[in-house]
Amino acid sequence: MAESLQLAWIQERVRSNQYVYTLHADEERREEGISIADVERAILSGLLLEDYPNDRRGPSCLVCGLAANRAVHVVCGRNSAGWLVLITVYIPALPKWKSATERSGT
Repeated sequence: MAESLQLAWIQERVRSNQYVYTLHADEERREEGISIADVERAILSGLLLEDYPNDRRGPSCLVCGLAANRAVHVVCGRNSAGWLVLITVYIPALPKWKSATERSGT
């Protein structure tokens, strides 16, 4: 059985600056106009919304938090060195998301 990421572990990695962005996450962050500080705030204020322990790339999860008065989603994983990997970063919106925490039916 695959191991799940824990929110406390994710938040500790952010506090200790032990995280990296994938190129995709950094591009998405920039396109959405989300600052690095906002990503950190979202993770530190966030909740673990979805868990993907059996993802083909390794265990990951979706964290939802608030930053700059808007919801931010961050898909998080862990690399072989034990660092937090920010896989993607985005603002939840239709058509995929009804609200910050609820997927749409489509």
